[in-house]
Amino acid sequence: MKRILHISKYYYPFSGGTEQIARDCVCALKDDYEQKVIAFNDKKGDLIETIDEVEVYKCGCFVKIASQSLSMSYDKILKKLLSEFKPDIIIFHYPNPFVAAILLKELKDDNIKLVVYWHLDIIRQKFLKIFFNGQNRALLKRADKIIATSPNYIEGSEWLQSARDKCVIVPNCINVERMRITPEIIKRAESIKTENDEKTICVAVGRHTEYKGFKYLIQASKLLNDNFKIYITGTGELTEELHKAAAGDGKITFTGRIDDTELKALILASDIFCFPSITKNEAFGLALAEGMYYEKPAVTFTIPGSGVNYVCIDGETGIEVENRNVEEYARALEILAGNAELREKYGKAGKKRVEENFLSTQFCENVKNLIVDL
Repeated sequence: MKRILHISKYYYPFSGGTEQIARDCVCALKDDYEQKVIAFNDKKGDLIETIDEVEVYKCGCFVKIASQSLSMSYDKILKKLLSEFKPDIIIFHYPNPFVAAILLKELKDDNIKLVVYWHLDIIRQKFLKIFFNGQNRALLKRADKIIATSPNYIEGSEWLQSARDKCVIVPNCINVERMRITPEIIKRAESIKTENDEKTICVAVGRHTEYKGFKYLIQASKLLNDNFKIYITGTGELTEELHKAAAGDGKITFTGRIDDTELKALILASDIFCFPSITKNEAFGLALAEGMYYEKPAVTFTIPGSGVNYVCIDGETGIEVENRNVEEYARALEILAGNAELREKYGKAGKKRVEENFLSTQFCENVKNLIVDL
């Protein structure tokens, strides 16, 4: 049985998009391969856990620089795994530049196949982007295969363009079991509708950070009449700033962090799913796919090079408008609010698109096929 070593920045139960996909990869392959995982511990101290019947090595982090973790023990543990576990294949989740430097130094055996799972380009950290240029070239040169989450991201990434002959598209997926609707969720969704007295309910989901574009949704809200109700979930470094921007706008409610039951109920009760992300830091849009799975038409911005406009198709599953154009965004919300038939049409088409492209069954098949072909 071949052996696979997965390298992720963090790992379950740490909550994050990359971490969820790393776990999805492990689960997709666990019946056919012997596997181990190495990641950072989000707390101090080294830790070995068994998750989904797979051994996970978590290296204690002593400091973070530009959101990148550093560990005193990482090099030693990775060396040990390479020499004792002797993986045939390594799946490395990028961006994780400090670990990439260690991996390139220690990966001396050319017989070990390297799959680079390219989640997104480094964009926000301008200095790191320049500093790691040489490393990126070396990493992509060493890679046997590179996973991209959408054709849009290949076209929009100078790095993936430079190695497009190695790229394989594996769209992100949603877990259908996690999306299951219970009677409790249905009851809560009906309550939310009743509370809002036939208003058009809009929901936006995500961390309060710049690229999520919530400030533009808030600006668009100011152009709408009081027949709208907009829920914005989550928290983040911009929470206080967003609250100030929305002050006096009774249409907007910030929910803070909420559990899965409340989140599903909000989406189920909603008429429109708002996804106002503005840069290709939003590489794919898993929350967008989840909203579409619940048959909600979406309103998005055009984001060159992002998978968002690959997940949601303009004029088919939702409405796409010019990036950061709040007038157009508000107008799109008004169009959907005033046309129940169009909402239903886009909603059904959205669910169909997710079911045909972005479920865990397709993801598992795509990952397995890629590994078999190495």
